[in-house]
Amino acid sequence: MSGLDTMGFKVAFLGLGVMGYPMARHLAKAGHEVTVYNRTAAKAEQWVADHGGKMAHTPQEAAQDQDFVFCCVGNDDDLREVCTGAQGAFHGLKKGAIFVDNTTASAKIARELNAKALELGAHFIDAPVSGGQAGAENGQLTVMCGGNEEAFNKARDVIACFAKAVTLMGESGCGQLTKMMNQICIGGLLQALSESLKFGMNAGLDVEKALGVISKGAAQSWQMENRGHTMVADKFDFGFAVDWMRKDFSLVLEEGRRNGSQLPVTALVDQFYAEVQAMGGGRWDTSSLIKRL
Repeated sequence: MSGLDTMGFKVAFLGLGVMGYPMARHLAKAGHEVTVYNRTAAKAEQWVADHGGKMAHTPQEAAQDQDFVFCCVGNDDDLREVCTGAQGAFHGLKKGAIFVDNTTASAKIARELNAKALELGAHFIDAPVSGGQAGAENGQLTVMCGGNEEAFNKARDVIACFAKAVTLMGESGCGQLTKMMNQICIGGLLQALSESLKFGMNAGLDVEKALGVISKGAAQSWQMENRGHTMVADKFDFGFAVDWMRKDFSLVLEEGRRNGSQLPVTALVDQFYAEVQAMGGGRWDTSSLIKRL
């Protein structure tokens, strides 16, 4: 793998959404030579204006001669198109390149793209992230990876440019499966927090004061600490949207059917999120579960 001496590695980033835009910025800030691609070219042009580097007009162009190619897009179909479509990045990958996919997608497509990358003499790491928009902006994401250990060891320090924790969970697909566990926990916690807050309101309690008390005990969670007060204030513009959570839950429920897992709470919370969407809250953040109560 050819470094750039004091400039780090040659890196491409595909997909400059609310997560990808700041993640790519952290890679540039760390001294890597970054080429960006976005389906809406104006976003890539703006990124280059803000942070330097270069923009490419296709994923294939972006991937050419890169040491690492990062990707953060919407779903399996988007990912397949960006990787293996007519002008996909895999057509530009050099031998030995490492493709790091930060999309939350299925374990199935991770294994599919891993096999295709290996045929090209490259490597594919599924590396979904947790931490939301704030984690991306602050470079404090948690990254759960699946793939070849040697490739992971080469990529870990580069991924760490936008992360506080980077962990190899096992073979290809294991990163995505771990992210599914993460989403199961978040959905259940937020529904319980919503019910607790509404219970307190109905009982006539000072719920702000109550949160201060119960957050010091066994009920404490990241969601309680960071979303409890905003939920009480009826504010739901804190990043990860209901539409995205429903996409993730569809992956979880499909995988659960495949591996025989019983997921009654997740299935129920998915229905509740559908109700929030019907209320017009598809772009509200995931703590908006309380709105339907």
